[in-house]
Amino acid sequence: MNGATGWRFNADRVLPLEPWCLMGILNVTPDSFSDGGVHLDPEHAVNSGMEMTRRGATVIDIGGESTRPGAAAVSIDVQISRVVPVIEGIRRASEGTQVVITVDTTRAAVAEAAFEAGADAVNDVSAGMDDPAMLPLIGERDRGVILMHRLRPPEKDSFSDRYEEEPVYENVVEDVRGWLAGRVSAAMQAGIHPDSIAVDPGLGFGKSVEQNHQLLSGLPELISDGRPVLVGASRKSFLGAVTGISEPRDRDPESIVAAVEAWRRGARFFRVHNPEAHRRALLVAAAVASTPRS
Repeated sequence: MNGATGWRFNADRVLPLEPWCLMGILNVTPDSFSDGGVHLDPEHAVNSGMEMTRRGATVIDIGGESTRPGAAAVSIDVQISRVVPVIEGIRRASEGTQVVITVDTTRAAVAEAAFEAGADAVNDVSAGMDDPAMLPLIGERDRGVILMHRLRPPEKDSFSDRYEEEPVYENVVEDVRGWLAGRVSAAMQAGIHPDSIAVDPGLGFGKSVEQNHQLLSGLPELISDGRPVLVGASRKSFLGAVTGISEPRDRDPESIVAAVEAWRRGARFFRVHNPEAHRRALLVAAAVASTPRS
């Protein structure tokens, strides 16, 4: 496995990914699947984001539109009104630190407002497909981008354990890998620096329970391309389908196991709801992995 050791998110800084990097999830939405409604007050959201940095997150990912299955689209103006005050607040509160801020959006106008407020990069779950202005904007601003695979937009999707008909792939790992390679090429053609592009296989987005497991198992094939791979398994339905835990907020143990298994397969970049629990688990995993046999 030849995974990336860093992600260049602007001309001056590279985010180290060794031994791992945790991205804290901060959804300022009323309807996200796990933390919807929790961070609607900007001051509370800023405090929550800073607490995540104290508990192990190096990156805070701020989103103003839910991407859970069945979620309706949110206007650009509403997204901006939700994310900008929080980005500004975290940027002020984190002055003098190495905190990285990403904005979770598929709209170029939201990304541009976020950049002006202090965001460093974009986490685009449509991989630049929803808005043709997104990739050129990121290229012009010389920022980082995370390109995620999804089979269909959220409003047409389902939770992994609720599909009436399983999503169709010839080989889910190879299909996702090939699709992401195409989006990476599109990003570079739009002027984005090759080292500023990370990819996300999109666990939970257009994949059945088994297909999500196959993607986790097949991570070495994605990582071997040498690009940063973001793994976002935290609290998702395909984990609850195994253990019978229906409430997303109660799925941290499952999420931690998924992250450790992904780390053992070469992943180094994780999007999580509970940074501290993941940090502690990865510390143990790393200690075991680095201890020679007697």
